[in-house]
Amino acid sequence: MREKEILSEIYQRLFKHFGPQGWWPGETPFEICVGAILTQNTNWQNVERAISRLKEYNLLEPQKLYELSLAELAELIRPAGYFRIKAQRLRNFLRFLNEEYAGSLERLFAEGLPRAREKLLSVSGIGPETADSILLYAGGLPVFVIDAYTRRILLRHGLATEEMDYYGLQELFHQNLPRDPKLFNEYHALLVACGKSYCRPRKPLCQKCPLWRVEER
Repeated sequence: MREKEILSEIYQRLFKHFGPQGWWPGETPFEICVGAILTQNTNWQNVERAISRLKEYNLLEPQKLYELSLAELAELIRPAGYFRIKAQRLRNFLRFLNEEYAGSLERLFAEGLPRAREKLLSVSGIGPETADSILLYAGGLPVFVIDAYTRRILLRHGLATEEMDYYGLQELFHQNLPRDPKLFNEYHALLVACGKSYCRPRKPLCQKCPLWRVEER
């Protein structure tokens, strides 16, 4: 099967098995941005606890968070783990958003995908996966997010090689799927669900996985 056909088959099987995922969990685009930064190197439950603390103190707004000291911010997001590092990364993002876009995500996203992505990647602590998560899930822009789950599934189904970098993996989706942010959103969320449930790093449940022998069809 060609890459386009395999990717289509993967999506269809995963959607049939898991159903719509409703990603990204967040009440506002800004909350999604904060979650994308805090979720680095931790599980989502810890991020939810940190975001709940910000909501409890009515601080989940760009200007309010920006006005906190680094120490205050770090203490608030402590449940997310690596809280001092993440506080600095979040503060870098807040400084960027407030100083360059007056705290407006709409202004950032209005720059368009290439420029907005370039600007996000210029912020210390924001790499390609975090930037693309912000652009796709908060901005509704058509960019596919590559994470460890996606890489593992692509490798195990012969769609990628160990040598391929983030952008090479991303191009598989950009070249073989419609540039539709809703599709990219759902597809990535389904890959995460598959990676967590079946395509594990060790002892994967291959024969129970909805993608079992997908490349043979």
